[in-house]
Amino acid sequence: MNTAPTGSDTVGAPVLTDDDALLAEKKHTENFPVALRILPRALRRDLGALYDVARVIDDLGDEFEGDRTAALRSFREDLSRAWAGEPAHPVLRRLVPTIRARGLDKEPFDRLVRANLQDQEVTRYATQADLARYCTLSADPVGRIVLRIFGVRSAEAQRLSDLVCTALQLIEHCQDVAEDKRAGRIYLPQSDLGEFGVREADLDAPRANAAVRRVVAAQAAEALDQLTEGAALVGLLKGWARLAIAGYVAGGLATVDALRRADWDVLSGTPRPRKRDVLVHLSKLLRGGRP
Repeated sequence: MNTAPTGSDTVGAPVLTDDDALLAEKKHTENFPVALRILPRALRRDLGALYDVARVIDDLGDEFEGDRTAALRSFREDLSRAWAGEPAHPVLRRLVPTIRARGLDKEPFDRLVRANLQDQEVTRYATQADLARYCTLSADPVGRIVLRIFGVRSAEAQRLSDLVCTALQLIEHCQDVAEDKRAGRIYLPQSDLGEFGVREADLDAPRANAAVRRVVAAQAAEALDQLTEGAALVGLLKGWARLAIAGYVAGGLATVDALRRADWDVLSGTPRPRKRDVLVHLSKLLRGGRP
């Protein structure tokens, strides 16, 4: 999705260029398989439609070169038309058949927009609990939408999904410390930075010092605990849902492996999971093993 402004419509909202190639490229940079190729075409279509909308929302909040708050609010208005009317944006038009086929609710999508609106105002989080509350907006809704796409509605599945999604978000925060800092944001809790003696200026260095490595390791450990607990979700599921969710968990576990291989230095480069590691974790999860 090319989120650079290319003009405005009749009400002054930014116009975005739909770029399927760029969206596909971003899918391949994710830590987990967005939609495994083995899945039936309808499921791949619906998971892809969800990813594209979530990606566009994130890009508006992170990369749009105009008024990001106005752009997000405009997109939220268009998003509402996916349930009542005809949305203008191509990714939302592609989402409409998925909404109708899977009975998707608007509220989780709205939370994703709210998370990005919050990003425009909140750039630091004092405690782990504050960060967890942010993840209820930025990450957990995606998991709940995925469960709905697979027809899973149990409260326990949703609880475990929230753990998995929050963990995946925390792991991504660990990977992206340098990128986020360049954007003026820090998603490591301020309480952890203080405990380990990390100054904000340390996050601008070309390499992570010992204190930064310790705080990243601590945050990854927090995420791994939640991901390990949430992985019980795989055991509750059957069929394609089991396979797809196991793929997401496996991607998170492989990313923790990558962080560990980098010795928690997330400033000299972004640690990326190896496909081999994803497959190893996926196989173990599908056999009923614990992470």
